Amino acid sequence: MRRSRCCRRRRSSGIGTPSRLGTPMEPDNLRRSWGRIRAAAGLGSMRLHDMRHTCVSLLLDLGVPPHIVREIVGHSDIEVTMTIYAHAALDEKRAALRKLGDALG
Repeated sequence: MRRSRCCRRRRSSGIGTPSRLGTPMEPDNLRRSWGRIRAAAGLGSMRLHDMRHTCVSLLLDLGVPPHIVREIVGHSDIEVTMTIYAHAALDEKRAALRKLGDALG
């Protein structure tokens, strides 16, 4: 059975396909829509970049390998991902300092 042209255009193109045609949303369109999206989700005054930062931090905290997170967010260099977004959890900091204390006696 042959699909109509309209249905062929609506085929999903992969991860994150929020446009009506099933294609990735253009950044300017997303920025223009952010206020409406934010209000519907009850996010208050949260900026779009804050959501991105939260997503990356959560992915890293969940143990997703940094090279995968880098690909998801589109950083050209893993140093950007690790320098800007990787924040060690307080428990991890305590464990690291405890190990240092144990090593020093």
